[in-house]
Amino acid sequence: MNMSDLLVEKNGSVLLLTLNRPDRLNAFSAEMIHSLTKEINNAKQDDSVRAVVLSGSGRSFSAGGDVKTMGEANGQHVYDHIGRLNECINAFSTLEKPIIAAVHGFAAGAAFNLALACDQILAAVDSKFVMSFSQVGLISDGGGLYFLPRIIGPYKAKQLFFNAEPITANQALEYGIVNKTVPAEQLKDEAISYAHKLSQGPIKAYGMMKKIINSSATSNLDEILEQERIAQTLMISTEDHQEGIHAFKDKRKPVFQGK
Repeated sequence: MNMSDLLVEKNGSVLLLTLNRPDRLNAFSAEMIHSLTKEINNAKQDDSVRAVVLSGSGRSFSAGGDVKTMGEANGQHVYDHIGRLNECINAFSTLEKPIIAAVHGFAAGAAFNLALACDQILAAVDSKFVMSFSQVGLISDGGGLYFLPRIIGPYKAKQLFFNAEPITANQALEYGIVNKTVPAEQLKDEAISYAHKLSQGPIKAYGMMKKIINSSATSNLDEILEQERIAQTLMISTEDHQEGIHAFKDKRKPVFQGK
């Protein structure tokens, strides 16, 4: 399905979302953000979707905000735009299914942050990541000031935000931002293959783990222990748990249904 600024495709149980403004290095548009939010929210209700892959068409993942239109916006427009972007980031962060970002070329500014809102990042070996906001006299939006310090710590995060210097895929891997680097020509296939692997797992358990992990930065140990206690009580009644137990006893690989 072609939604202009966003390509949407199903590959079995994996939803493929491709940022599609290659002539603008997939810079964000209002249509793209709206479509991303819509598709992720639809995936929340669609049991046939068990994992998501986010990628970009053309030469790069995304340049983030469209610099060519920035000088035309007034305060109200910016406030509304960031509100829509926030809805998109929240949709990604709260989808209780795995989301894999496949990054090639550049992931700049808000696009870097969109990748951080995913659950794991696979990057082409020649890709680069940059928090480019300070180059145009802005602060980060799209959750970057939340996500990045929690991954690499506040001092390294401030270095990346202040200097706005690109880091390589290997540096991102060393910092713990990227999960794996792969040759560019293998990136999308690798991401889809990994998403299919995850889609065959216990999706409800993955979703609950994601939810608790995401809340851990603002919770104390007692709160996390209680969340684990309640969640585990719910998990034992799932069909996937019963299948896992039967498979273990039968000495076979479990066939999870995400139920």
